[in-house]
Amino acid sequence: MTLTDSSTQVRPGEELDAQAVDAFLKASIAGLAGTPGISQFPGGASNLTYLVAYPDREFVLRRPPFGEKAKSAHDMGREFRILNQLNSGFPYCPKAYVHCTDRAVIGSEFYVMERVKGVILRSDIPAELGLDAMRTESLCKSFIERLVQLHQVDYQACGLADLGKPEGYVQRQIEGWSSRYGKAMTPDAPAWEQVMAWLREKMPADHPRPGIVHNDYRFDNVILDAENPMRIIGVLDWEMATIGDPLMDLGNSLAYWIEATDPPAVQLMRRQPSNAPGMLTRRQFVDHYAERAGIGLDNFDYYYCYGLFRLAGIVQQIYYRYYHGQTQDKRFAQFIHMNRLLEQMTLQVIDKSVL
Repeated sequence: MTLTDSSTQVRPGEELDAQAVDAFLKASIAGLAGTPGISQFPGGASNLTYLVAYPDREFVLRRPPFGEKAKSAHDMGREFRILNQLNSGFPYCPKAYVHCTDRAVIGSEFYVMERVKGVILRSDIPAELGLDAMRTESLCKSFIERLVQLHQVDYQACGLADLGKPEGYVQRQIEGWSSRYGKAMTPDAPAWEQVMAWLREKMPADHPRPGIVHNDYRFDNVILDAENPMRIIGVLDWEMATIGDPLMDLGNSLAYWIEATDPPAVQLMRRQPSNAPGMLTRRQFVDHYAERAGIGLDNFDYYYCYGLFRLAGIVQQIYYRYYHGQTQDKRFAQFIHMNRLLEQMTLQVIDKSVL
């Protein structure tokens, strides 16, 4: 078996016009020859990611999902810009080559970037990597340290000061996700009213040192060197990156972090090997982040609850598209159950919180 991340057959209803893509790329990138094959990467539930493989060169194409989309989401030009400008301060961004704004080519905007070949960890760590508990702990700490590194990037020096507005960031996130959740409601979805009220009541001040917020930092968005899987060589999916409170971003990452002692129902949501022997617990994750960032963190309940609520908002937006028949991807049918479980998890944290 190959350990590098592989593409598969394109899902029904998400096909691309290969001739149109080929013509556009040959007109935009010098030296391309031959006929490309197009396949799809199976991960991800938001923007769609394809492999465009020429005989001697490979690219990755990103486009928005089909169907109804949130107004501010899936901005291809914004993600293209982030990749090109952030790389000078955070050398884990793939090189982006071209951004197509002509929707006539494939029916939407898209951009094309280099393919960074490597290992992407999904639900479990492949045995072939040979990662024992000690090496897994080291990889986990490296994963956290890359997040700290991102949050400490001089975004002004990268020319990204206008990427977001740090003042009032926390409040905008709470109000924004509350609004987006309401617009994505379906008759079978939980209301989250108690959680939204708690998040408004306990809202902290913005972090005094704003930074680049990735907004989707987890192991399946990180590329490991196939020859040395302890080394991170790439970070993907920058579509939601902005300038804001780094602790809110830490909360985003912790919302995905299912640890080994979580109950079976929660384990069913796991999309990364955060439960593997050697992986840190959520508390240890926060402590290691705080140590490396040189800050104190004694009220993390708020940021974790925010992360869980935001994740539920993303899940519900995707489920909304499935519910209304705008996507045929059967994976999304179960997202309503994930939404309900996330609400239960958040309420449990709130019940025990001393905030």
